[in-house]
Amino acid sequence: MKISTKGRYGLTIMIELAKKHGDGPISLKAIAQANDLSEHYLEQLIAPLRNAGLVKSIRGAYGGYVLADEPSNITSGDIIRVLEGPITPVEGIEDEEPAKRELWIRIRDAVKDVLENTTLEDLANHTDNGESDAYMFYI
Repeated sequence: MKISTKGRYGLTIMIELAKKHGDGPISLKAIAQANDLSEHYLEQLIAPLRNAGLVKSIRGAYGGYVLADEPSNITSGDIIRVLEGPITPVEGIEDEEPAKRELWIRIRDAVKDVLENTTLEDLANHTDNGESDAYMFYI
């Protein structure tokens, strides 16, 4: 399974809204500038998020977008499903032999579990403590 820029940028929008939750509406322009993204592209992504009931638009001079619910009630899975469609690692698993079908189902369920148990609140409150799982190579 590969998450496209739609899913990644959609998560960015939602995390920014979660960080500012309760502070009033945030414009897409502010989100685009803060993350060095295309405002035009973010405008295309906000419509399905609004239609799914995840965000609300506020009109006016100081308008923008706010989360439709508390950050603790919106999961990353909610966002990814709206922007990317169903979560599946392989198409047509029903045609696979039983051992491979079981593997694909286990992978799908593991990914769903992570997405469903990671809320916007978790993502908005994440801090980089400097530890990394990356390997350092010296030549």
